[in-house]
Formats: sequence, C-alpha cells, structure tokens
Amino acid sequence: MKLLFRFYNYYLSQDKELVKKLRPVIGFIPVRTSTFKLAFSHKSGSNDKEYAIQNNERLEYLGDAILGTIVAEYLFKKYPNANEGFLTKMRSKIVQRKALNKIGDKMELDILLNHQNHTRLSHSMLGNAVEALVGAIYLELGYEKTKQFVIRKIIRNYLDVHQLEKVDDNYKSQLLEWCQKNGQSINYKLLARYKYEKRDRFKIAVMIDGNKIATADDFNKKSAEQTASEKAMYQLGILTTE
Repeated sequence: MKLLFRFYNYYLSQDKELVKKLRPVIGFIPVRTSTFKLAFSHKSGSNDKEYAIQNNERLEYLGDAILGTIVAEYLFKKYPNANEGFLTKMRSKIVQRKALNKIGDKMELDILLNHQNHTRLSHSMLGNAVEALVGAIYLELGYEKTKQFVIRKIIRNYLDVHQLEKVDDNYKSQLLEWCQKNGQSINYKLLARYKYEKRDRFKIAVMIDGNKIATADDFNKKSAEQTASEKAMYQLGILTTE
C-alpha cells in the first residue's frame, strides 16, 4: 500500500513537484506529503489568523527535541570517556541556530522553502526548516530511521565533529570570562523589539561598565546576544580578523 502511495505522490499528485525536490534531500519518497509541505511552510507566508497552526512551528518544536536527543546519544557513544560538560558543549555547537542555518544552507533547503512560501526568506528560516524536517521524518518513519537520517545525512555529510572540538564559538561566555578577569561588569540590554517580515526581531546591546560596546539584531534574543558579544570582542581587540 505504501508503495502505491509513493508512486502516486511522485508521479500523479498535485504535490509531485515538491516530492521530486524533496527526494534527493531525504533519500526517499514520503507517504505523508502534507506533513512535509507543512515542514517548509513558514508562518510569514499568510495573513490568515487560522494559519497559525498551518505552519512549521509545531514540527520545528518536535524536531528540535528529536534532534537534540539523537545528537546527545550520538555524542554519548562517540566519546565514551567524555564528561557531561564536554558533551553538553558539543551538542550545543551542533544544534545551535547558527550551525543549523549553515546545515540548512548546505542541504539547499531554500529550494523547498521557496517552493512552499511566497515571501522573502531569511537565513534563520533554514535552521527552522532543518528542525521541522527532522520532525516530519520522525512522524513518517519513527525514531530509529530518523536517527539514521540525522547521523548519515546531516552529521556525517555536513559537520566535521572533530573540528568542532577545537572551536569555541560561545562568544557570550568568552566575553563574560574576559570581563571577570579584568574586573569589569557586563550586561545585555534590549534596545528594541519590532516586527520584521511579520516576525518579532530583537535589538540587543552589550553593556560593559555601563558603556554600550556593540549591538546586534536577530529573531532570537540569545542569537542577538551571541552576535553582539562577537562584535564586542572584535571592538575590544579580544578577537582579530587574522
């Protein structure tokens, strides 16, 4: 029966163009095409209030949880002698928004997002789509096959885990440590919250000893704080372009 559904979805259904674009990404023809359509439907794509439940936010929520569990299990097995702190940092490096945006870009999920949305795409939509896609695959195939997809198609294809061991991209933590060593106070101030392409966007400032050092805008407060911290570190000469 599933074989018939897949044949229909690929050759005859009204979603066949989406399915043909999707197959190279996920490696199979889905039975539940509506779930995958939803995975790439962003909330900014409609003015209809009822559209609130017809976008990828719920799948993103599910995918975030599934992805975090799979990555945690993968790292637990890969590093049998690593402590909890190391595993937590490594998981964060893999599932953080910036990393997922890059993965979504490499997976060319913008093609699928463009197919499903009639709105200008932002870079952050790519990371959201990665999580929503994982959620959709979980509903289609279950946990074990989703785990195989994440490890084989995402982690092994688009991540250098050994290189990540050497990278410390938690700029907020680094800046806090620098301030503590130098006896300076640091805090983050919300300068503005505004709508951009129907979404909340936050402007955050890094304040050191009461002075504004750098600012950044993002759809997520934590991401804005990280970007502002990175800018501040360049401004203070902690980081250099070399």
